[in-house]
Amino acid sequence: MTRTLEFIFDFVSPNGYLAWYPVRELVERTGAELIVTPVLLGGMHKLTGNAPPMIRDADVKGKVEYSMLEMRRFIEKHGYSKYRMHPQFPFNSVTFQRLLLAVEGAERIKLVETLLPALWEDGLPVDDPAAIGARLTEAGFDAAGLLAKTQDPAIKQQLIDNTQAAVDRGAFGIPTFYIGEEMFFGKERLGQMEEMLESAAQT
Repeated sequence: MTRTLEFIFDFVSPNGYLAWYPVRELVERTGAELIVTPVLLGGMHKLTGNAPPMIRDADVKGKVEYSMLEMRRFIEKHGYSKYRMHPQFPFNSVTFQRLLLAVEGAERIKLVETLLPALWEDGLPVDDPAAIGARLTEAGFDAAGLLAKTQDPAIKQQLIDNTQAAVDRGAFGIPTFYIGEEMFFGKERLGQMEEMLESAAQT
């Protein structure tokens, strides 16, 4: 069985932020490899007919309130004292997703860990290239080079292709994970994923 955990990822999802750090701990405990696949959540919603939960469930009595309760419990459990809802949420994440596609492997992981706290702890302005570039430079990236690559037609197309491919595999939102062909949706599935990865280590 595969020892790889694939994270279908978009920076715009607060649950993507909340899931990221427990997932990093999970793969470290199990010795699995983490692969980040950038997609565009807005595109997934259009392709699947899905919508953000606060919009989709707005008319269901009690459901949004319960979702917020579960989020608060998750935040408290994992000690997310710095987490803040982004002031521009829901923001356009296209530039950030293309930035991820401009790097690979360990550099992509590093880029996620650079921009996630910038967005979901510090409220990095998503429409300020200078501010984004400063955070990239601070982390040791070639900011000008990476930002220029976000206009590369091949990278633009790759984001479109990744999004379509994720939907074709059954994904409809973030965070979605794959272990082989097995799909898991939501940060609440961490225990199930760990069990599967541990089982794979014993075969």
